[in-house]
Amino acid sequence: MKNPPMQTQHSPSSSSVVAELEGTLLKDPNPFSYFMLVAFEACGLIRFALLLLLWPIISLLDVLGFDDAALELTIFIAVAGLRVTEVEAVARAVLPKFYMDDVDMEAWQVFNQYGKRVVVTKMPRVMAERFVKEHLMADEVVGSELLVNRFGFATGFVRKDVGSISERVPKLFGDDKPCFGMGRSMNTFLFLSPCKERLYPPFTGTQKHLQDHQLIRPAPVIFHDGRLVKRPTPFTALIILLWIPIGVLLAIVRIIIGLVLPMWAIPYVTAVFGGKIIVKGKPPPPPSGTNSGVLFVCTHRTLMDPVILSYVLNRKIPAVTYSLSRISELLSPIPTVRLTRIRHVDAEKIKQELEKGDLVVCPEGTTCREPFLLRFSALFAELTDRIVPVAMNYRVGFFHATTARGWKALDPFFFFMNPRPVYEVTFLNQLPTEATCSAGRSPHDVANYVQRLLAATLGFECTNFTRKDKYRLLAGNDGTVSYATSWVDHVKKVISTFKPFIH
Repeated sequence: MKNPPMQTQHSPSSSSVVAELEGTLLKDPNPFSYFMLVAFEACGLIRFALLLLLWPIISLLDVLGFDDAALELTIFIAVAGLRVTEVEAVARAVLPKFYMDDVDMEAWQVFNQYGKRVVVTKMPRVMAERFVKEHLMADEVVGSELLVNRFGFATGFVRKDVGSISERVPKLFGDDKPCFGMGRSMNTFLFLSPCKERLYPPFTGTQKHLQDHQLIRPAPVIFHDGRLVKRPTPFTALIILLWIPIGVLLAIVRIIIGLVLPMWAIPYVTAVFGGKIIVKGKPPPPPSGTNSGVLFVCTHRTLMDPVILSYVLNRKIPAVTYSLSRISELLSPIPTVRLTRIRHVDAEKIKQELEKGDLVVCPEGTTCREPFLLRFSALFAELTDRIVPVAMNYRVGFFHATTARGWKALDPFFFFMNPRPVYEVTFLNQLPTEATCSAGRSPHDVANYVQRLLAATLGFECTNFTRKDKYRLLAGNDGTVSYATSWVDHVKKVISTFKPFIH
């Protein structure tokens, strides 16, 4: 069936639209991989493997026309026995990145031009609502509702008392009917039936009508959590499961080698074990006895940033840290300087270290996975004029080396579990005196200038987001570290981190 023309009697801004999420706003019509993400991130590796094991049965049910039974089985295996708050946390911190990567921009531009926007999804509403409202800018989301017991655990079933999707959609519009319905031509949902006009993909024929909307894009996903880099389609999930035992052994070997071998030997051995370090620019020479040390101001991509910098410079450069775990401090091949977030105390610590030699600082205060730089703390600019910006970036294939909700001590381990981890280190020239506080510039101006330099080097975008913004979104707290945490809390943190492997 052909796509109806966009020129109708309805004005887009005053019209309403109902769109299917899977296969229309998202390119992939099958939501299976998103349930795999929930299984892995909210529960563990066993549930992840079980859901993958049942994928042939689920696919067979789909082929035989038992779509509802296939979906209900998928939901049951993915969420049964989980706290609904865990599902919500995954939907808030993990799923948006994978949804965004799969958005059909042409379909979204059609969808976004209408006044009232409703999205219909096969998935439980809790899995999609946050992303659809905050990033796709929908007004309402209609999906199945998880049945939750009085203790807050999902039973694995969906509620039957809320009515079917085809019954609930018309109720959102009262006596009126939605002007447009967007869905697949082979779509079995009945939500398109009350729509006055129906639109089917592809939406490439709507470009002329959308000239005023071409520059509009969904709100970007800047922060996200979770350990998996790739969306776990059945084939990708199988590869991940087969790689994990190999990756664990490889990570152990790489870490031991990094602790045993001298600094100068690491870059040469890295390639033998699948890693790669790319160096650009000219690093400054080691500090002489008459000069204070250089302050290397780095973008913060992973916990490994200062370590990689030391490998490149062939000497141990102390690193300023805040939320580094005690275990990471013990295993660190370079000295660490723990900050307190008390400004005058931290300033004195940094000054003392610079008198001894070079120092590494990451003024963002936390990592960011996406091509954005968080706001730079201006403290470093107040303390020295010998500032060398260093643009750090990395690439991994299977596992992210950062976390907001898990145990940070395992960040290096996950980094080294990747088959071919790659780090890029780009040295910029030392800031000229006229660009520092010695020339009368304010610390904030210097910090912003360095941020813009590094962003331009990496092709990133500067933001005003901070560590607190990241942790409030991903973990529900402000990212403050308490060093008086009880041993019980530490044990809980460790268990929550290992859930993807031992639950």
